Amino acid sequence: MDLLQTLFFTMIALGVLVSFHEFGHFWVARRCGVKVQRFSIGFGTPLLRWHDAQGTEFVLAALPLGGYVKMVDEREGNVSAEDLPHAFSQKSVWQRLAIVVAGPAANFLLAVVAFWIVFLAGERGIAPVAGSVISGSLAEQSGFEAGSEIVAVNGHPTTTWSAVSRQLFGYIGTSGDIPFTVTYPESSIQYDLSVPVTEWLRDAQEPSPLRELGITPPYKLDKLKLVTVAEDGAGFSAGLRDGDRVVTINGQDVLSVEQFIQAISGSAGVAVQLIVERDEGQQLTIEAIPRLVERDGKQLGQLGVQLSSEGSYPQELLRNVDYSLVGAVLRAIEETKETSFFVLDSLAKLVVGDLSPKNISGPITIAKVAGDSAKSGFDNFIRFIAILSIMLGVMNLLPIPVLDGGHIVYYLVEIIKGSPVSDGVQLVGYKIGFFMLMGLMLFATYNDVMRSF
Repeated sequence: MDLLQTLFFTMIALGVLVSFHEFGHFWVARRCGVKVQRFSIGFGTPLLRWHDAQGTEFVLAALPLGGYVKMVDEREGNVSAEDLPHAFSQKSVWQRLAIVVAGPAANFLLAVVAFWIVFLAGERGIAPVAGSVISGSLAEQSGFEAGSEIVAVNGHPTTTWSAVSRQLFGYIGTSGDIPFTVTYPESSIQYDLSVPVTEWLRDAQEPSPLRELGITPPYKLDKLKLVTVAEDGAGFSAGLRDGDRVVTINGQDVLSVEQFIQAISGSAGVAVQLIVERDEGQQLTIEAIPRLVERDGKQLGQLGVQLSSEGSYPQELLRNVDYSLVGAVLRAIEETKETSFFVLDSLAKLVVGDLSPKNISGPITIAKVAGDSAKSGFDNFIRFIAILSIMLGVMNLLPIPVLDGGHIVYYLVEIIKGSPVSDGVQLVGYKIGFFMLMGLMLFATYNDVMRSF
């Protein structure tokens, strides 16, 4: 059932994203007088098809991993004299440019609409107050204390932990000082602290800036559940099973996810004793020996389990903001802009080597996140669609032949030089772009598979 749910919500997410993207091309093409022969969502065998009054064939195909809008175009074969004035190739370079840009633009518009729906219910966050600061960590060495609140990072106000995380991401791969502005418990005086870093988290897979700093939010853990126990992992061999709830580890109550992870990571080859609850209150004592794995250059212990936590934050740290209809639109536009720049920054870090290529994700991870977000609530699933739509829009604007961004580059060159880029140059570019995308897709899928082991 979990697999079917994941596939279902993945299809929904991809279907919405592709439909909006292709509809952007379609809508502007029609406005520019271009005849559209086919509007297809998916590839392969048509499952459903119909025609509209203007003769366009609409297709829902079996493989929903993309889509396309087929227009009358002289480059794709002979065009009748009747259709020639309505051919894409006969339109001005500005019209062709508008048609190409419309796809990614539709994705950004979809993101605004999705965020608007989310923000209509208000925005909730947790004040960035440190619940604990790990002894000997970078944060403690720099002057952080339990109860201190992060007011700003490098001068940028941070009212929630999400805002802190977003600012910290900009420092991944860099060397130097991260400037914080903080207040200490029972004081409103602001102090400046600096955390020195060197090539910070450059080689990390799934980097966690807060964990690396040694700061944890004041989260009260009610239940730590093992969602999945891999059958080839050390946990399964020891007797752990899906759905077990961890009560203690080595005789200590489990008070946080970080505590559990640190205990397991630091116990490679050494037995740890767990008390878990199974079924209705049944408690079992299980001794497990975490296996030694190497991750980001470090040797760590691993049980082969996926965790899910249930708990709560102190009510006094919850921050709620309500928006009017117009206010929600403005906030949605702002969030779309910030997320777009975040995606661009991530891509730039990957290109220059400040972010490990291990963080590139493919279809398996996207499917997993789609399923998880849907399970965690409607708002989270809508937010996931918004973020994925932005990623699709940004990726399509990259100057790679085959993508919309590659076409945009060709049309900009045409505007500058006054004549189209030759068909031969475009063909070579398309071949290079195709192999680049296939290579990237294979690499991303490889990363997905390796994360499962």
